[in-house]
Amino acid sequence: MRRPLILALTGVLAAGLLPAVAAAEPEGGAAPGGPGAHPLWLPAGKTGFGGSRDQASNVWFTLHSGQLSDVYYPDLSTPSIRSLGFVVTDGKSFAATDADAKFEQVRRTSPDGLTYEQTITDEKKRWKLRKTYVTDPERASVLVDVDFTSLTGKPYQLYAVLDPDLDNNGTDDSARTEGDTLVATDGKVTSALAANPAFTKTSNGFSGTSDGATQLLKSFQLKSYDTAGKGNVVQTGQLAADGLKSRRATLSLGFGEQAAATAKASLKTGFGPARKANEAGWRDYLRDLKDVPASVAGKRDLYKASMLMLAASEDKLNPGAFIASPSMPWQFGDNGPGWLPSGTYHLVWPRDLYQIATGMLAAGDEGAAQRSIEYMFTKQQQADGHLAQNTDVDGTPYWTSIQLDETALPIVLAQQVGIDAELWPNIRRAADFLIDYRGPNGQASPWSQQERWEEQDGYSPSTIASVIAGLVCAAELAKEHGDAASAERYLAKADEFKGKLAEWTVTTNGPLSDDPYFVRLTKDGNANNGTVYNLGNSSYDADQRAVADAGFLELVRLGIYAPDDPVIRNSLAVVDKEISYTTPTGQFWHRYTGDGYGERADGSQWEMELPPGSRQTFGRLWPLLAGERGEYELANGELGAAKRRLRDLGRVAGTGDTMPEQVWDENAPSGRPGFPTGKGNQSATPLAWTHAQFVRLAWSVQEKKVIEQPAAVRCRYLGAC
Repeated sequence: MRRPLILALTGVLAAGLLPAVAAAEPEGGAAPGGPGAHPLWLPAGKTGFGGSRDQASNVWFTLHSGQLSDVYYPDLSTPSIRSLGFVVTDGKSFAATDADAKFEQVRRTSPDGLTYEQTITDEKKRWKLRKTYVTDPERASVLVDVDFTSLTGKPYQLYAVLDPDLDNNGTDDSARTEGDTLVATDGKVTSALAANPAFTKTSNGFSGTSDGATQLLKSFQLKSYDTAGKGNVVQTGQLAADGLKSRRATLSLGFGEQAAATAKASLKTGFGPARKANEAGWRDYLRDLKDVPASVAGKRDLYKASMLMLAASEDKLNPGAFIASPSMPWQFGDNGPGWLPSGTYHLVWPRDLYQIATGMLAAGDEGAAQRSIEYMFTKQQQADGHLAQNTDVDGTPYWTSIQLDETALPIVLAQQVGIDAELWPNIRRAADFLIDYRGPNGQASPWSQQERWEEQDGYSPSTIASVIAGLVCAAELAKEHGDAASAERYLAKADEFKGKLAEWTVTTNGPLSDDPYFVRLTKDGNANNGTVYNLGNSSYDADQRAVADAGFLELVRLGIYAPDDPVIRNSLAVVDKEISYTTPTGQFWHRYTGDGYGERADGSQWEMELPPGSRQTFGRLWPLLAGERGEYELANGELGAAKRRLRDLGRVAGTGDTMPEQVWDENAPSGRPGFPTGKGNQSATPLAWTHAQFVRLAWSVQEKKVIEQPAAVRCRYLGAC
């Protein structure tokens, strides 16, 4: 799904609404029209995500809608470039952009690397533009190899258009031309765009008024301005390539105090050598892992891509800090009140980090798991022992709600991987918090201020499962570190929670089945009460007994309930009836009954502050839930079914091997084409959790068991020691 042309390139909705560039304005000098249009980040459905393995290159890029999209620098919590796109014109009768082209192909050029190629073909068959992207492993720069071809035998003009949003804020940048290089800065971050052959003409302007794209789309001509600022600036450079006599060019986008020198140094190195070195670094990484499992036959490239993207999601300046996604979906990318600078998905969640680390551990990257544990318990842990809901990569808390699973699951990981003695006091504080926590009205653990979907408080089966497992694993660590009293306390509380679990979360009189089943959560700890709550995200009020969610499968995955338990089996029948849908790519599930976290009915973006009960937004299908179902099926001895889940999970990836948070469901937006059921929407893509689930399920299928199930928990509650 593409956004309107001008929005995709300059952040405004329609060229007809833009003020005309004054014809009498002389070239050179300062650009008029500041501060420019309100900056918006591009949609979150990224078709590519690239970076370097080398620590010297703390820059990452994404692709979207035919162009380079969010570029992150100096860390993975800080997007600093909105887009780098191209305009093609004959100078007199038309101008077209790569972002608006209907024919786009995206691919990774090597299964062992994160080099991407975009091929854009003009709808009217006038030109073709192939762009190949890679980061320079020796420095903070992105290189773009450009191959521009005229398909008519006529020469054309090709312009590169860069939209900086430096330091995650596009409202306070300034821009200038230094020689043949375009430089932008906000006082904290500086970027520079250079070309080889050098730009033949440059201009700096304000988005939507005097920027180069606006000029070219209106008049097919570029007026040069030397400077622009302070505001939402856009920079334009004309390339020497005309599509006939000259087809090739290289762009270099550098960052840092000496951004221009960095960009020029990468140009001097050259695209080919930089690409070779980048891909060698990733091949070395893959070589140190286990061999690709036979379970992913036919999806070997996607498996490798998943491992590469997971590894690339780790910040260079903060080891162990893996972000959830290099994207800003929906309202999170609007930079509106409360969202500037943008946050959310390019943050570190302890829960997502647990999922990432277990996936990487399964593939043989024990170092990533160890760094993750160290990060969570030294950077994300708070003074009272709990781990923050999410943080910037440097460990600064962003949102501050309490989610007990985000404190419990890291303990499970720590016990499975092992810890040094120095970390045991941190683990003990976390386990003590799980027991001693009280909500704002005195609610006792395992009541949680938020469950794993971060939208409701109460007693959640998935959260309670993680707390029980976390306490049992903490007891094992306590024994190892000579703290028998703590071990006894943790086990007693875990047993108590398991004993009360059914009362809290299993209804025997609910409307979805005549037999007992797990509900999504209860507000009051009594699953037979008809307590009503609003589901959030513009959704309706619901009886807590009428809301299904497959989160209870965590009880099986973590070794607390047997897979053939009658309540588990009946609950599966309920969720399959209530929240599953079979698409052309496979059977997937909504998060829960009435979920509203997703696009509107017409496919436009989700927004947070919509009237309760208005039902304006609809949560779509989550592929990672198929991975969780596959793990259950393995625990239940259904290897063939688990293999099918792995197959289906692999089918949702795009051509650039990015896997989404959500895919389109049974309700195609307004019945219009362009929203293929079972393929990614504009949710966070790539989502590291989805890639990690794919990798983890691949190894579970390979080994015919749930590989991350903690043995201590399984032994205690299932007797399988």
